[in-house]
Amino acid sequence: MTDSKYFTTTKKGEIFELKAELNSDKKEKKKEAVKKVIASMTVGKDVSALFPDVVNCMQTDNLELKKLVYLYLMNYAKSQPDMAIMAVNTFVKDCEDPNPLIRALAVRTMGCIRVDKITEYLCEPLRKCLKDEDPYVRKTAAVCVAKLHDINAQLVEDQGFLDTLKDLISDSNPMVVANAVAALSEIAESHPSSNLLDLNPQSINKLLTALNECTEWGQIFILDCLANYTPKDDREAQSICERVTPRLSHANSAVVLSAVKVLMKFMEMLSKDLDYYGTLLKKLAPPLVTLLSAEPELQYVALRNINLIVQKRPEILKHEMKVFFVKYNDPIYVKLEKLDIMIRLASQANIAQVLAELKEYATEVDVDFVRKAVRAIGRCAIKVEQSAERCVSTLLDLIQTKVNYVVQEAIVVIKDIFRKYPNKYESVIATLCENLDSLDEPEARAAMIWIVGEYAERIDNADELLESFLEGFHDESTQVQLQLLTAIVKLFLKKPTETQELVQQVLSLATQDSDNPDLRDRGYIYWRLLSTDPVAAKEVVLAEKPLISEETDLIEPTLLDELICYIGTLASVYHKPPSAFVEGGRGVVHKSLPPRTASNESTESPETAPAGAPSGEQPDVIPSQGDLLGDLLNLDLGPPVSGPPLATSSVQMGAVDLLGGGLDSLIGAPNFVTPPAATAPANLGAPMGSGLSDLFDLTSGVGALSGSYVAPKAIWLPAMKAKGLEILGTFTRQVGSISMDLQLTNKALQVMTDFAIQFNRNSFGLAPAAPLQVHAPLSPNQTVELSLPLSTVGSVMKMEPLNNLQVAVKNNIDVFYFSTLYPLHILFVEDGKMDRQVFLATWKDIPNENEAQFQIRDCPLNAEAVSSRLQSSNIFTVAKRTVEGQDMLYQSLKLTNGIWVLAELRIQPGNPSFTLSLKCRAPEVAQHVYQAYETILKN
Repeated sequence: MTDSKYFTTTKKGEIFELKAELNSDKKEKKKEAVKKVIASMTVGKDVSALFPDVVNCMQTDNLELKKLVYLYLMNYAKSQPDMAIMAVNTFVKDCEDPNPLIRALAVRTMGCIRVDKITEYLCEPLRKCLKDEDPYVRKTAAVCVAKLHDINAQLVEDQGFLDTLKDLISDSNPMVVANAVAALSEIAESHPSSNLLDLNPQSINKLLTALNECTEWGQIFILDCLANYTPKDDREAQSICERVTPRLSHANSAVVLSAVKVLMKFMEMLSKDLDYYGTLLKKLAPPLVTLLSAEPELQYVALRNINLIVQKRPEILKHEMKVFFVKYNDPIYVKLEKLDIMIRLASQANIAQVLAELKEYATEVDVDFVRKAVRAIGRCAIKVEQSAERCVSTLLDLIQTKVNYVVQEAIVVIKDIFRKYPNKYESVIATLCENLDSLDEPEARAAMIWIVGEYAERIDNADELLESFLEGFHDESTQVQLQLLTAIVKLFLKKPTETQELVQQVLSLATQDSDNPDLRDRGYIYWRLLSTDPVAAKEVVLAEKPLISEETDLIEPTLLDELICYIGTLASVYHKPPSAFVEGGRGVVHKSLPPRTASNESTESPETAPAGAPSGEQPDVIPSQGDLLGDLLNLDLGPPVSGPPLATSSVQMGAVDLLGGGLDSLIGAPNFVTPPAATAPANLGAPMGSGLSDLFDLTSGVGALSGSYVAPKAIWLPAMKAKGLEILGTFTRQVGSISMDLQLTNKALQVMTDFAIQFNRNSFGLAPAAPLQVHAPLSPNQTVELSLPLSTVGSVMKMEPLNNLQVAVKNNIDVFYFSTLYPLHILFVEDGKMDRQVFLATWKDIPNENEAQFQIRDCPLNAEAVSSRLQSSNIFTVAKRTVEGQDMLYQSLKLTNGIWVLAELRIQPGNPSFTLSLKCRAPEVAQHVYQAYETILKN
């Protein structure tokens, strides 16, 4: 009879009956009673009252009964810790039993009883089992150490179990080796700083020997451990790859993926010129293809991993396009993943085949799949230039089908094709405009509006088309509203006379009738641009657009390298690093691929920009240095042209009719002359705090009035080099405004007048925000002090060194040139305090090679004083903690051009030397930020 009978009874008084049976003298009756107890426990009844009676049954030679009692014990030990101590003696006895199965069972159960009181009693039995002569007991004991470490890490370290575990890596039995590796890896994950798995060529050799003989899960543990090892040179990497390659033909897909992970990682170290490198590429393709013949769930996991592999090394699967063609009975999640990989593998050689396949998919019944297929055709056009013509005609054929969702997707991708190939396919615009009425999805409507605005001069009735969208402006989604606002402003700048009413209508809808802050802000910016400086408006709104890159959806390279190290895990399915989804991030270590050998080039095409890096923080936005002297000599030394109004100018909302006069003069003047009233922003030097700023109380609590540290004035231009004009100066930053404080002295014999100043292009766009105003002529031996407000909206060019500023000063005698270095802290802005979570995520996201370390010596301040002194110069402390007696300050600052710098400052109380670690996406600023720290802390 089966055991199901134990689960059927539910009668009153059962506990008393069971108690009696458990204390029976008959062995069979005892066993039956324990089975009933376990059955009741399994279905959720509380049978903890029988604890002492069940524990009494432990004293038996019957293995089946012992297993049942141990099962009961594991379940109830936590709720009955005092009772559980009664079982300790039996454990100790069972660990010395002649039967290895009983010894292993005892040690396994001991590891599962998570009760602190009992733990210390189990150390002796565990120590014996770790050195047991039977490998089955040793392998069970190895896993028990990891479980015990989870309960009480300190105890495991004090008892020396970790050293015993390390010794087990050299065990003669492969299963013991695998379990020892698994246990050490588990412990190392929760203690990333400890170097438990101290791998060296000898221990690697032992692991590789065990690899061939242990079970499949043992192989996975060993392969995962190998993946964490960095070989000392390419010869060792090749030797390991050769011994791991046979695992690719294993029947278990997890073993295959773990082997692929090891090979992908070590291939980084192999030179591409090696014959073996080519052989390895060929060997990697068949196992990956085989994974695609498994059941759909496994296929999906394999496809997500292949997606990463193809981004890293497309050459592995470049001849295997056909296996990624979609089958009619594939589930949708597999279909979409296959489509993605097809596009990644598309090249000139196979594009005809791919396009024929995609066109077929676009006639399927599954809407999501069809949309993705249409989008894929557009991505192919962008990726393979030779196929663009064919892709566009395919998309036009699909538009002719008049299937609503196909038309909408086609319009979205054609917008991207226009961006990639300007002035090539605009002949299709007429066809697109015919389908205007059928568009009901925000993305398609926004794409169509963008096309109409961008090519307004080619579309006769562009104003009518955009006006038709304007009728239901408030019912549109934000995406469409923003696009419509920009398109109408573009149209107005191209055809000002015909569309004045239309632009006024959209600007008032966006600014006065909308409660969306993004839309309002964009509306006000356009309104002010149009009314104060139409030339600037044209430059901003109709600026040359950067071409879109070949693969906008590539994973950012540093993240991709990290994900390659996690092939075969959840991270490779989510395409996110473990720190993004593991609760609390305990034990999550950032992994990276080993450094490449000198002859090994990256497989990535040079055009591929890191997709994940925010554009504002790319260091290469600064153009390289040109002919500086030529630039300076060409300076037009008239009064500076006023740029866009500065943040310092006070604007009273409502008091100014923003469009009044501005647009009329725009229409009246075909040459787009700036209205005279708007040439110079009022109140240039005024601090923030009047007008608009006060509405939001921007200055309260930001950067106390003491301002940042100001260096004493230094001689910038000696009198002997400037025909008697001596200039001393320094830079200041107060409440968001940067100034150049100058002292001019006339040491010549004649009066000096007509002063003007101009800066050459520089790394951070510093420029005078007002003319140099010396109100009275400067008589011989007279000195005048003045403050010149600066803006950061001037022309940008990377200087050497980065903070070099070249200045030209003119007076009635001559033009004089000099250069000076400005301290970087004048560029640290007031909103540079980062949120803690954002700081943590950004610190992890910036590659380790961008980290720079510096020593600040002879600084006797404590952590509090350091923090407050730095804060006055806009270096903000995000968090503070004390580690091993050291104060750690985590700080952030932001430069005027949007570059963030993250810092970790270690201060040992009583030691005047500090360690400063800086991380930034533009590493060239680190040295200057360190100098700013030195300057601020020592003055």
